[in-house]
Amino acid sequence: MVDLRSDTVTRPSDGMRQAMASAAVGDDVFGDDPTVNALEARVAAMFGHEAALFAPSGSMANQIALQLVTPPAGELLAGADAHVVTYELGAAAAIGGISTRTWPAVGASLDAGQIASMIRPQGYPSLPTRAIAVEQTHNLGGGAVIPLATLRELRALADESDISLHCDGARIWHAHVAEGVPLNEYGALFDTLSVCLSKGLGAPVGSLVIGSASRIAQARVIRKRMGGGMRQVGILAAAGDYALTHNIARLADDHARARRLAEALSEFNVINPDKVVTNLVPIDLSATSLDAPTLVAEAAKRDVHIAAMLPHLARVVFHLDVDDDGLDQAITVLSDIVKAGR
Repeated sequence: MVDLRSDTVTRPSDGMRQAMASAAVGDDVFGDDPTVNALEARVAAMFGHEAALFAPSGSMANQIALQLVTPPAGELLAGADAHVVTYELGAAAAIGGISTRTWPAVGASLDAGQIASMIRPQGYPSLPTRAIAVEQTHNLGGGAVIPLATLRELRALADESDISLHCDGARIWHAHVAEGVPLNEYGALFDTLSVCLSKGLGAPVGSLVIGSASRIAQARVIRKRMGGGMRQVGILAAAGDYALTHNIARLADDHARARRLAEALSEFNVINPDKVVTNLVPIDLSATSLDAPTLVAEAAKRDVHIAAMLPHLARVVFHLDVDDDGLDQAITVLSDIVKAGR
């Protein structure tokens, strides 16, 4: 079986399991788990920030960060296809009391001028904009990378408007490898970031919220309130530390395999390979007789598992558990099905 549904389906390697088994642990609610403390300090330093906080999931990390930069009844601006809007079950409103307004879905192709025109100032009776959230890389944008120049425009806009800028950086490691932008250069552009250890890097669980020391102190309170206070979490933190040491540079292999699949499927006009720059391959079936659920079902019959994202959009995700043999199998199976459905 070739599992290309997500880069979250990876299993810990033997080396990662050994690191987990030998991890020094303490009670993290009391702040005395040495392994998670070291991981938090390491990740904060990687992005040039003062502090970080381990969270059990990317959604929790995002929602903690949004509460740090947007008070209850404050407004968050984000893309209509952003993960914080589309895949977190209304948590910003339900948990944080945050009002969200969106710009039209454009993936990573953001228009800073358009976003600037949406910002509402402080003052009665309008609801003031308090933060902007962007996604790097962009999931529904096919793993696309927001250009550094655009992020700098947004940073200047946030400063001019006295609002905050958050990065949902679940796959920011892929942007770093694909574009060569140092992580601390990305970090300098944002007030808060969330980064994931289980997407691409191969850890079994875990994300981190990154920001200033004062914000992360408050984040610890919010995490506890949300049920995220943990005890001997060093076992999980050790997996994340191992992932950071061993699995960032190799993301280039996933990007190369994704590009090879895209090139193979481009023959059927379902993808432009020039737009595949990281590990995600979006397959647009709108010009075929297929829909995404049908492609997913037919591929599964031949032991290739992918995901349906929208009615006519399927997604293939490469990760460290897929080798060249798996790639070749995916090319053969998906090409056969798409060709038949033209």
